[in-house]
Amino acid sequence: MAHGKTSYVCLPCRASYKQPYPDYHDHDRVCPRCAGPLIHVGSAFAAPKRRDTAAWRALSVLLHAGVRFHKSCCGGPGYRPRTLSEVRERMAYARATGDPFAQALVRRVLP
Repeated sequence: MAHGKTSYVCLPCRASYKQPYPDYHDHDRVCPRCAGPLIHVGSAFAAPKRRDTAAWRALSVLLHAGVRFHKSCCGGPGYRPRTLSEVRERMAYARATGDPFAQALVRRVLP
């Protein structure tokens, strides 16, 4: 039986690749376009269109904050902001309340 695949992204190229899950023998994955490092984002990831620069900027903020797109017990990764305005709103909330930035980003509804 074949093993499942998971998603990796290259932020500079705005490209997503499905590759086998990493194991302890794996080395760092590199982008086939620019030879830069790929970021493991998880199997529940849906890439934005390459020309949607705002969505890729929002994705970059999520990934740099440590947010990934792994499946949970209920099927999906949960809420993830898709626009820069949603990201800014959650950044302001995190600053005002002292919540960790990564937690504020994945909160479905802000109180």
